[in-house]
Amino acid sequence: MEFKEEHRRLIDLGEWPPVIQLCNQLKEELQCDFVGLAIQNEIGPDVRWHYAVGNLNEKYKRITVRFGKGIAGKVISSGSPMMMTDFPNHILGKMTDYPIALAEKLVSTYAVPIQFNAAPKGVLLVGKREKYSFIEDEQEKVKESAESLEQLLKEIVF
Repeated sequence: MEFKEEHRRLIDLGEWPPVIQLCNQLKEELQCDFVGLAIQNEIGPDVRWHYAVGNLNEKYKRITVRFGKGIAGKVISSGSPMMMTDFPNHILGKMTDYPIALAEKLVSTYAVPIQFNAAPKGVLLVGKREKYSFIEDEQEKVKESAESLEQLLKEIVF
């Protein structure tokens, strides 16, 4: 029990080494600018960004979105991946509906759900600060990384 609580504290601080290592590896392999992990709160529908590598600032730590809002909320509510290739062009809604893209100056993103007990409860997002379309091999790599994160997090988060 104590082991689990210590890991939960590290997750809250965004400092759990296995997750950081996986995010760094994905960032390097895809040659992207940013990798972030958002997790839905245990109580309530809000979603918060817990981890980021390649971040420009610490704003991501203060971003909380409602279920169904923002990239993370939309991916969790739909249970499906989401790609943006030229933000803020061709988006649904307003620019302010995408706080992580604004805070990190992301132009292109690809985000996939992370499953806990067969339900989407988290999001793994990769992003570039230029116009880009993530190819199928890159999308598959993000999905594989999300599955690895599911294994790392399932004993600790939910």
